[in-house]
Amino acid sequence: MTDIDGISSEGLTAASLDGRLFQFAGLAESTEPGEIVLLHGPGGVVQVGQVDEVDFSFEGALRGSGRILGVVSDEAGFDSRHSYAFAVAAMTDADGATVEAIHESSGATLEIGSYLASAEIPARLLPHRFNRHTFWVGQSGSGKTYALGVVLEQLLIHTALPMVIFDPNADFVRLREIAAGAGESDAAGAIANRDIRILRPSSPDPDSLRVRFVDLPMAAKGAVLHLDALDDRAEFNELVHLEETLGTLGPEAIVPRLLERGTPAAQALAARIENLRVTDWRVWAGELRAVTDIVDTRPDATVLDLGGFADPDESLVVAMAVLDDLWAKREQRRPILIVIDEAHNLCAPEQNSPLHVAVRERIVQIAAEGRKFGLWLLLSTQRPSRIHSSIISQCDNIALMKMTSPLDLDELATIFGFVPAAMLARSPGFRQGEALFAGGFVPAPTMVRIGTRLTREGGADVRVPVRDE
Repeated sequence: MTDIDGISSEGLTAASLDGRLFQFAGLAESTEPGEIVLLHGPGGVVQVGQVDEVDFSFEGALRGSGRILGVVSDEAGFDSRHSYAFAVAAMTDADGATVEAIHESSGATLEIGSYLASAEIPARLLPHRFNRHTFWVGQSGSGKTYALGVVLEQLLIHTALPMVIFDPNADFVRLREIAAGAGESDAAGAIANRDIRILRPSSPDPDSLRVRFVDLPMAAKGAVLHLDALDDRAEFNELVHLEETLGTLGPEAIVPRLLERGTPAAQALAARIENLRVTDWRVWAGELRAVTDIVDTRPDATVLDLGGFADPDESLVVAMAVLDDLWAKREQRRPILIVIDEAHNLCAPEQNSPLHVAVRERIVQIAAEGRKFGLWLLLSTQRPSRIHSSIISQCDNIALMKMTSPLDLDELATIFGFVPAAMLARSPGFRQGEALFAGGFVPAPTMVRIGTRLTREGGADVRVPVRDE
């Protein structure tokens, strides 16, 4: 049976009024949101489309809509610059060669796994589009951190983009250790040759995670000591003058020096420092190298193991020092990817301590203005509501793993309006390791089964002990 221009009306038939969107209807075994299809139109023109929405009846009839991605041909491959309206076209599934053509034309080289709809087709991201902020979200148990490791490995292999990784749970501290199953592949060898620094609080120089107090901006020093420049102006002024000699003082000498001054403000500042036990923190560099000095040398990856500090404020001091230093040097326009795992620890809207506020405000500023200076964020968290809205709204890329909360999905749909609603709705049914990628860093919104990591995973779930029978 044939229809217009010899196009068969059996199976699925599509039409497009504007050459950008299409609608389809007919009989087929299955068609899913996110699926890549071929639209065989009049004159032998073949266009590539992506299904956005599908409805079906119990009789097997399907009806839905999608968007046209471009034109494909044997001579030119895939061309995303052109698309055409048509009255009727036969719609068929795209094969792996078509998807590979899309990847090749867009420069997608980061292989992160396979298409959820077809395990034989590799899924790839565009490395050059990590020059936009990325939001990575998935509830506990979704495989979020493992999947993030896969992407970071691919960036290490295929790009020269330095990254600094804020790692609160020691999930990436083994990033330079090749997993036993990775063998001696070229990819594993590439990672082994990268300059990856793992900085821990307890490590000796040169791998210590430490901050030099005198290098902090004055506002940051005040935040460490919970001082406001106006409300605590006498103590703050004492701190300003103390800075003139701090460079020659060890932490143990600061309080005695203040007490020697004998002024009420100096005595109050000394009491504040003793009460906060700031001089007992292991974060201070002393004669050791500061984390900002190490990051400034631009290793391929610098992992900051934030979970090893006794006082939670110490990890905030590290974050503040690194972010402030990157921002202060922004005019150098040296690109760097700032990866913040469990980003709610640093970006939550409800945290109001002076250190939390200082760190969050700097991240808000980087989110709003850092992109043009080469300061690009990748924020990973469990729920969008746990991240300040001014930060999420600046993200152009999204990776979504299993998410069952309707409120969270509604919020994501509002913020990331370019993601097809039917694809977002698949998230509650994702298995561990399945994800939706959308935004500039993927040729088209894609549902993916994440591949295997090449390096060893730092953190893992603790198993329930089982008794021997």
